[in-house]
Amino acid sequence: MTRKTHTLIGAAVGLALFLALGLLPALLYGGYAGVMLAAAVGGAPVGGGFLARAAIVSGMVIGVTGVGALFTAGGAVIAAALSALTAAPAKKEATKRA
Repeated sequence: MTRKTHTLIGAAVGLALFLALGLLPALLYGGYAGVMLAAAVGGAPVGGGFLARAAIVSGMVIGVTGVGALFTAGGAVIAAALSALTAAPAKKEATKRA
């Protein structure tokens, strides 16, 4: 297996962890950020208008996208680092024998 394969597997594991652990909090905090933005733009008691709903939904989308990218990139980086650390001694032993 190449390092690229390990990186892709790590990214898939990170995405699975995001779906299991991070999706609901990302939606929650993104929605809260959208409510705070809507309150700042339209006034403290947030109404049910289109602008408020659009701000809340866009906050949720940005939260899910950002946290999902963080989990996926983190899983890929950890897998690539582990691949590099475990494959380095094996290559040195192979070159000594040759």
